[in-house]
Amino acid sequence: MSSQLRHESEAETGPCAVIESLDQIGSRWRLVVLHELQDGERRFNELKRATDASSRTLSRVLDDLQEMEFVERRLEEDAPVATYYRLTDKGRSLCPVFEEIEDWADEWLAPGME
Repeated sequence: MSSQLRHESEAETGPCAVIESLDQIGSRWRLVVLHELQDGERRFNELKRATDASSRTLSRVLDDLQEMEFVERRLEEDAPVATYYRLTDKGRSLCPVFEEIEDWADEWLAPGME
């Protein structure tokens, strides 16, 4: 496809899929939380400790991720009340993407590389 045709095609369809994807998951805190949840369900306070996010920031990010259907929330009402978060199927589908990014970082962002 010529450069001109590709440009016209992109103009008709809007931003490319990569840009749209990064708009969904691309904030620092969203990526950190999604990455932390790869290993399974976590309590709010576990996520707070693991991410070093403030309660307000973490709560906002989890709400956003839940609204976008990357994360689901489970409330356990036993004493003490606990809120758990885990990845949905949509969220789990990002795990291979994180693995690829980690592989890329190991190769290209290794200490001493310039």
